[in-house]
Amino acid sequence: MRIISGLFPHMVLQRNSSNQSDSTITGTAEADGDLVVSATSNGKALKGWASKKIGKVSRKKIKAELKGLPAGGPYDLLVSVGRGKAVLDQMTVNDVLVGDIWLVGGQSNMQGCGLLRHAARPHPMVRAFYMDDKWRVAKDPIHNMWACVDQVHIDLCGGVRPGLNKVTGLGPAVAFGQYMEEHTGVPQGLIVSAHGGTSMTQWDPARRDEGGKSLYGAMVRRLRENGGKAAGMIWYQGESDANASAALLFTERMKTLIRSIRRDAKSPRLPVAMVQISRLAASWGDPSSWNSVQDQQRQLQDTVAGVANVPAIDLTLEDLIHVGGEDMNRLGRRLGQSMCALVKTRKSDRLPISLKGIKTEINSRGLVDLVVEFDHVVGRLVSGSRPTGFDLTDSNRTPFIFDTQLNGNRAILRTNCSIGDLNDKVLHYGFGYNPACNITDEADRSVPVFGPLPPTGHRRALTDFVKSIRVTTPLPGKGDLRGLKRPRQLKSLPWRQLDFNTPFCDLHTELSKHAPEDKLLYFACTLEATEKMKLAALLGYDGPVKMWIGSKEVYHDPKGINPAVSDQGVVKFDAGKGRHQILVALGTNQCRAWGIFLRFERLDKPRSKSAGLEGMVMPAISPE
Repeated sequence: MRIISGLFPHMVLQRNSSNQSDSTITGTAEADGDLVVSATSNGKALKGWASKKIGKVSRKKIKAELKGLPAGGPYDLLVSVGRGKAVLDQMTVNDVLVGDIWLVGGQSNMQGCGLLRHAARPHPMVRAFYMDDKWRVAKDPIHNMWACVDQVHIDLCGGVRPGLNKVTGLGPAVAFGQYMEEHTGVPQGLIVSAHGGTSMTQWDPARRDEGGKSLYGAMVRRLRENGGKAAGMIWYQGESDANASAALLFTERMKTLIRSIRRDAKSPRLPVAMVQISRLAASWGDPSSWNSVQDQQRQLQDTVAGVANVPAIDLTLEDLIHVGGEDMNRLGRRLGQSMCALVKTRKSDRLPISLKGIKTEINSRGLVDLVVEFDHVVGRLVSGSRPTGFDLTDSNRTPFIFDTQLNGNRAILRTNCSIGDLNDKVLHYGFGYNPACNITDEADRSVPVFGPLPPTGHRRALTDFVKSIRVTTPLPGKGDLRGLKRPRQLKSLPWRQLDFNTPFCDLHTELSKHAPEDKLLYFACTLEATEKMKLAALLGYDGPVKMWIGSKEVYHDPKGINPAVSDQGVVKFDAGKGRHQILVALGTNQCRAWGIFLRFERLDKPRSKSAGLEGMVMPAISPE
């Protein structure tokens, strides 16, 4: 008798929802007849399993269903072919467990590159289906490529089997299996299929029918050989797709892989815990594709049911790109935590930390604190030292965060920006190839890499700051401007056109010559709309101020003082097609006020969550 699939020595059979085995067995035998099984546990007959019929042998082919073995074990099974009382063929399958089987796939970080001296002590209830198609107790390295059965692994190594590596080979899967055994109380089996350096194209499910000559085909072959059923999949891949061309297709390729393995495992909700790629302690040039893959992995948890994104950005490295041995075990536990949440092992289990939202708060200095809130935090966020990892930057990579504080499930990022300064900035956690990130929750689960994201949650349709503007020479002061009327003869004022190098129209050098006298300045520009628009004039100032649009007074703040903060005053108005005159009066507070900020926002178009606002028609602004 020969069993081809569904039952092997030392294996783990996948349990069903009744907590029992439900495995399809195929094979061949020397004679036709009834296929019966007698099961023992610890040398004692298992109740209800004395010569239990499980199927038939017809034309010397075995077709049977091994149903009803309770989760646990180990069991020794005597499998016989009989006709009446005659035993025509038989074999013994020893040390069989019933529990959960997990597919293990991806590239080198899942295959394992950590130092073997950090390997977890083997657990007899955690097994692996090694690359040689044999079940044994799981002990790293479980991806024993030097003895692989599937040709694809040889082809990917240049046609030569890799040699035995006695130094490295530790991955996260064994620690994952041991975590799952501890928290479910049933045996665990790992069907390993990862291969270093492989891309999503090489894992293409369209190559399934190539069997052992393709990565996906080899994984499905190994699954079918073990009964075709699994509890879920753990996955670590993406480094090979972190380039300009492949990154654009990563999400769709990952969705296709998940959809396909769920189909081939006949489990439409098969849970998938995938690791968010970690760090590269080198430079491949522009890191945007690397960060793009990380952010796409983050978003899959929110957009694909039954998927968890497991961050690894805070873990140590063994070399330039591979997670270190000790932290491979931490990563395995994180995968276990996420899988327990996906399969709802306990009500207290939580999915990996995810980004909930970003809010802005204006502090007492008139500057912005960004409040980054996270979901699924166990306890509170901690860092062990000064929290690191957040970046708020502009296109020149200028940093704008000077302090990070943790409070419960929130990180408060203190910036030197006003609310109006944020529109050209982007927020990251874990920017670049090799960031320093140290924020976790109290269950040792990292905050995920994210970004680039607009810090206000959207990109606003803003003009540039007005830098070219008409300004009067200093005029006699009018105090807080309460009684100031719009001049009837604007042309008669002592105008000059000034061009400023910064967003702040700064006249402090000129005004300092008049201190401590109080002075009055007028600023004027023309706004031209090519269509009807709903706009907001955004005004920043450091002294008493008044604004007119056309002949209408629209804003007055008699208490304006230093410092000037952009967008402090907001004036919403309807702009018809054509030209509109903007006039601002500024009292100098005995020349302690120096100037204004001024720009405009279009309000009547949908706010965009993307980085661009292509196609938006904006008003033109000139000093005339």
